[in-house]
Amino acid sequence: MESRAKVLGHPLHQMLIVFPLGLLATSNIFDAIAAATDNEKWSETGHYMMGAGVVSGLTAALPGLIDFLAIPAGTRAKRIGLVHGVGNVAVTGLYAASWLLRRDDPRMPSRAAVGLAAAGGALALFTGWLGGELVNRLGVGVDDNAHLNAPNSLRREREIAA
Repeated sequence: MESRAKVLGHPLHQMLIVFPLGLLATSNIFDAIAAATDNEKWSETGHYMMGAGVVSGLTAALPGLIDFLAIPAGTRAKRIGLVHGVGNVAVTGLYAASWLLRRDDPRMPSRAAVGLAAAGGALALFTGWLGGELVNRLGVGVDDNAHLNAPNSLRREREIAA
């Protein structure tokens, strides 16, 4: 099924998700650099990247929701899309909570703030893989002739042929 939210013929959700993924992942990298170097400027910069990542994640969610609502019920794509979407709401929530905990002193985040961001990053790896499964394996958002019930990409080819 083709995307229902497009710009100049291209799916908007796939264009927008690069921003939250990049910004939020970079905030995790900056947390690691800050911890390794004891340089508080990395934490502060990561705090601002995290805020931008949360805002851009919320922005990317709307066209994702529009596309999700167009997926036919009872398909594997609908089930994966639900887990992908709910998971990304959780990712955004974890990072937003981390950002709020850092707000008063972005140069010195608490362990809880860093832990929430790390949990968000770990969950984003899974939800990002699900998004790839939707687009690359099932063709959601790119092909009206998509196979919305294609088997999991982790299954070996001979299992699929059997």
